[in-house]
Amino acid sequence: MPSRPSRPRLEDVASRAGVSTASASLVLRGLPGPGTATRDAVLAAARELSYRPDRTASLLARRRTRLLGVSMNVRSTFHAELLEDLQATADERGYDVVVSPLTRTRDERRAVETLLDSRCEALLLLGPVMPDSELVALAAEHPVVAIGRRATGVDVVRVADDVGVSRAVAHLVSLGHRRITYVDGPRGPIAALRRRGYRSAMRRLVGPGAVHVVPGGDSEDAGAASAADLLAAPGTRPSALVVFNDHSALGVLDRLRREGVDVPGQMALVGYDDSPAARLATVDLTSVSQLPQALAEAAVRAAAERLETGRTEPVDVVLEPHLVVRGTSGASRAP
Repeated sequence: MPSRPSRPRLEDVASRAGVSTASASLVLRGLPGPGTATRDAVLAAARELSYRPDRTASLLARRRTRLLGVSMNVRSTFHAELLEDLQATADERGYDVVVSPLTRTRDERRAVETLLDSRCEALLLLGPVMPDSELVALAAEHPVVAIGRRATGVDVVRVADDVGVSRAVAHLVSLGHRRITYVDGPRGPIAALRRRGYRSAMRRLVGPGAVHVVPGGDSEDAGAASAADLLAAPGTRPSALVVFNDHSALGVLDRLRREGVDVPGQMALVGYDDSPAARLATVDLTSVSQLPQALAEAAVRAAAERLETGRTEPVDVVLEPHLVVRGTSGASRAP
């Protein structure tokens, strides 16, 4: 007796359409998120395969997994430290963590799709860069917590980045510095808020004409390149630098030392993140702390509230950062 042909599965539809199973699932359930081209390809594949949803599989999919999906940048030491605190907090609440990394060849959308394929109940996105509209579309299907940046329509847990940079500037001004340059970060909402904090503090404490922002990035190479440009530029050098993050600040510090610039004697330096590297005795970097443990606790609590209490209104948790003063910031020697 001939065997009956196997019933087409969601995975078959996704494969035929050339998309992830998560995207195919969103399309077939009529949920927002996928673009028009993806939606058309999935619907066409479903028709060609005569696909019908498996109700038994749907019921199984609704069972709780108690998994929290985390997307993180593998190059960020702050994300690595925050991940440890997220795991510890999740353990305390009876959840486990699935990590999907962002790399040079793996973007945020792919990382999120992997977490959804793994049946994570909620997504904790570290420093997400996708537009608010995409975050909202994603949150229509799964609880989403954006950690470290402003966003509208989803749960947000962050520190006040503008306040953190303002405190770094105020610290340097209190030491007598007036020529304070800001080494910028990559494009994105986090960098924009930190830059705004620098500009506001400089205008308030020194004067509008004292604002000086130079291009930078979020890596050691970017920081080293920014430092090289500053040292090569004609005119008066700054007496102090505030840098977008510690990773970039380490590159700045290395280049300054290689060029014989005494830190903090000739140029003071402040980073952002208070990373483990900043605490090393050989680095001793003054830096703004983002309070990773408090961020982790607030983020896991927000996700758990969505899953356990049915909360639907988004929350915006804003923590106050603080400056950790170490050896790279000292009194100005400028006349």
